[in-house]
Amino acid sequence: MNYRKFDQKWIHFGFMLGGNLSDFDIQSKSDKYTLYQIKSIENKRQAGGQLGVLTDVKLFTPLLRLRFIPSLSFQERVINYISVNKNKPDEDEVNEERINSTNLDFPLLLQFRAARYNNFGIYTTGGIQYTFDLQSQAKANQSLTDPFVKIKAQDWYGLFGFGLEFYAVYFKCNIEIKYAQGLNNVFIQDFTPVSLPIESIKNKTWLFTIIFEG
Repeated sequence: MNYRKFDQKWIHFGFMLGGNLSDFDIQSKSDKYTLYQIKSIENKRQAGGQLGVLTDVKLFTPLLRLRFIPSLSFQERVINYISVNKNKPDEDEVNEERINSTNLDFPLLLQFRAARYNNFGIYTTGGIQYTFDLQSQAKANQSLTDPFVKIKAQDWYGLFGFGLEFYAVYFKCNIEIKYAQGLNNVFIQDFTPVSLPIESIKNKTWLFTIIFEG
């Protein structure tokens, strides 16, 4: 078997690279059509990426580990407002709002590992994450000619996922999939045409990562 000493060490370090698919859970107002002529509000999932560093600590047994992975992530979300086309009543009109984020992410995770089989292993993982959006326009002055949706800079997530482990001679590689659900309503109601039809917004993200541990 490769890298037999891995499970004997109580602490490991590494780095993470990955991609993400981000969108929103949007709760729109029930009277949005009556008041604002909006038929529906839809969000489109968009791709992004992230990179980070790993600190991994053994908790009493090699099968239970605590992992801290501070990361920098890049996300984009798209909100589509579907309304009646005033010039062509039989057709819908779609107006698009794009929201970009550059996040500092601080996930704290527990990893539950199955016993290693030769040079392979599997595990589940879960925990919480604090996120701060460096690109947030929460405090920006609103544009009267081109209003935008304001999202709070800070959020907390619950995370859950699973992964596969591959042992090389001098390092271990993990391929991991996680789902991150925002716990708070991050929407800021500032009574612009793009915000009035919305009741609440929560973040959600699928994370696909490769982690190298030494």
